[in-house]
Amino acid sequence: MLKRVFVAPDPGRTRLRFATRAVLGIALAVAVCGLAGHSLTGAVTGGLAALLALFTVTDATVRGQAVTTALLPAVGLPVLTAAAGLHDHPVARDLTFLGVVGAGVYARRWGPRGHSLGVFAFMTFFVAQFLHATPGQLPEVYAAVLLSVLAAAVVRFGLWCYERRLPPPAVPAPPGGTGLARVTTRQAVQATAGAGFALLVGQLVSGQRWYWAVGATWWIFVNTTSRGETLVRGFRRLLGTVIGIAAGLLVALPVHGDPTVTAVLAAACVFGIFYTAAVSYTWMMLWVTLLAGLLYGLLGVLGPGLLALRLAETGVGALGAALAVILVLPVTTHSITDAWIQRALRCVHTCTAEAARRLAGAADADPAPRAAELEQLLARVRLSVAPLVHPLNPMLGRKRRARHVLALLDDCAREIRGLVAVAADPEASHDARLAAACHRVQAAVEALTDGGDVSVQADTPATTEPALAHLHGLERALSELARPLRTSSGSPWVGA
Repeated sequence: MLKRVFVAPDPGRTRLRFATRAVLGIALAVAVCGLAGHSLTGAVTGGLAALLALFTVTDATVRGQAVTTALLPAVGLPVLTAAAGLHDHPVARDLTFLGVVGAGVYARRWGPRGHSLGVFAFMTFFVAQFLHATPGQLPEVYAAVLLSVLAAAVVRFGLWCYERRLPPPAVPAPPGGTGLARVTTRQAVQATAGAGFALLVGQLVSGQRWYWAVGATWWIFVNTTSRGETLVRGFRRLLGTVIGIAAGLLVALPVHGDPTVTAVLAAACVFGIFYTAAVSYTWMMLWVTLLAGLLYGLLGVLGPGLLALRLAETGVGALGAALAVILVLPVTTHSITDAWIQRALRCVHTCTAEAARRLAGAADADPAPRAAELEQLLARVRLSVAPLVHPLNPMLGRKRRARHVLALLDDCAREIRGLVAVAADPEASHDARLAAACHRVQAAVEALTDGGDVSVQADTPATTEPALAHLHGLERALSELARPLRTSSGSPWVGA
């Protein structure tokens, strides 16, 4: 876990810039709330609104990010109104909260924007419970949300919009389908059921902090698709919470809510959340838990008992998520992994065809975007296969096969990157051998995706031609992929 965070590559220092900008944006939001004369409740609300605006908005283009950011208050303020208005009506409040959970997860069917707005809606309701917001506090809270989202937008799109200098990332669309065949629909039902369990049991554990359990269930479902992904994420959330509570006992408790020290430590936590989110959910949860402890210290209620209660409620939320994905419309790791691998292989096919056209002299052919899309698809494959390669997975045979498949897919990606680099060279040439090799690669992909036989040219001759070398490497990797993907009894995904 330490190696994953401190040795993980950070091309272009993107994670570093992401985290540093978040600290600046949230600090500006809190400062603006303070200058506006808001109370501690308003400042905390504003800081969390800015954090969400900077963290959850992930549209592919800067324009899309700006539109989504502008829409956040339109979703959040009505939810805030409902949460505060139902403060003294627990049954209606709870049912509304579950409705927000279901709608927030269902919104993922509309891609990154739906996901961002769904997360913001849920967290707005959650924050209202965290701060025990009442209708009388709404004007201040409204102003805090609006000012903070504006401050975050100024930093993100005005002062430091480093995304303008980067190519837009390829964002794979979520798996399709209709009705209950659509994964996002099934997840909406699962998340609502899991949150219902967490809400009921969480209230038995604590009538004041029950929302922690619902929050744990919600965040376990974020960025997961299959049953295995959700269970692994639940384990990591629990582990991160345990470590974060230990850190809270050592760091947050001795601070005793001192504003200056708390502000510095909170900034460090924000940096940690944003810097580690892409590489380790456990580490991210450590920082989230420590930040929550610091905020409770500011509110004057932090103590060992509260930290222990947070662990208990997190356990309830993790159990609710686990029961939901196992018992309610389960989405197996096998089906999701197979779908992502199929999409990755089709992307290999398209990228090879585009590279062949570019080498043949077609000026409008550009395989680079497809290569970037392949990287994103393989990231989704790795996420889906994570339960099978997890250190605690006792099924060693499946773990070995899953790792073998990942290694071969990585080989494909490496050869594609090399092929794209060669195709970008204006001096690169095209000949009959290259056309034949491209055809064989495409035929191999079609065989893998359509259920046919994969054949590879025997005794492929050595070549010094870079494009041919990469295509031969692709042929070999695709041929080796055939057995673990095709053999039902030996498939690394069976039973997952």
